[in-house]
Amino acid sequence: MDSISVLHINLFQPEKNASDFYFNTLKNHLVSSHKHIENPHRHDFYVTVLFTKGVGIHEIDFQKYDVSEGSLFFLSPGQVHSWELSQEADGYIFFFSQEYYDMHYVNQKLRNFPFFNSAAFPRKLLLERLDLEKTIALFREIENEYNAQNLMKNESILSLISKIYINASRKFSKDYDALVLPASVSYLKHYQDFENLLEAHFSTEKSISHYASMMNVSPKHLNRITQTVVQKTATEVITERLMLEAKRMLMYLDESLVEIAFRLGYEEYSYFVRVFRKNSGMTPTQFIKKYKS
Repeated sequence: MDSISVLHINLFQPEKNASDFYFNTLKNHLVSSHKHIENPHRHDFYVTVLFTKGVGIHEIDFQKYDVSEGSLFFLSPGQVHSWELSQEADGYIFFFSQEYYDMHYVNQKLRNFPFFNSAAFPRKLLLERLDLEKTIALFREIENEYNAQNLMKNESILSLISKIYINASRKFSKDYDALVLPASVSYLKHYQDFENLLEAHFSTEKSISHYASMMNVSPKHLNRITQTVVQKTATEVITERLMLEAKRMLMYLDESLVEIAFRLGYEEYSYFVRVFRKNSGMTPTQFIKKYKS
């Protein structure tokens, strides 16, 4: 494998149904799209997957999640993922573009949903029986709308997607206590601001004081924010974002390790290797052998 491919939504669309939304049963999707998804890949669209049968491993941005009945996954554009699934694996999957969602929900942002608002939050929920049955019913309603030609079809699909996401957000807030702490509402907003700044500057700015200054808070308070929301120091958040980008670049780019380290702001390659090993448990060379072999 030379690099990780970026998949576009039109790869999965029958020409007559081409749009910015796609729906399928998971079993049919795995068969019809096998040549596109058998290796690690990423998308330029949002993905939601519900497993109703089967077991396996789903790896998202190099983090492994167990797959079982009731596993519900949320992927953002750009995330690398792959899976190893048992033959009986089944469920439902849908994709949509940012434009598709924004066209119908001008005031509602996808980042308002906890599983999309931070790279630090897990991308999996495990639904218990009652929640799973309710969620399956919503997926089936989406399937019916997708295959029909009804008035206000897209509006109906998006309302059902929002229902799934609202229900998932409520469960997410129960599973991850940071989202329901009294201080977390304001802290979460500050944390999102921090992540937005980090996304724009991570390759050139690595100090807590720089980001704290841009946010008009003290470094100590920025650490308090990150520890409240994701139970990590600001330095850990910065380093994890850098190392995620390093892993992606190691997979996507045909550049030397020294060049990649330099592009991420590490002038000393040996220091980059130490940070990478501490974060991932392997050297960049070992990582490449694991994912590109």
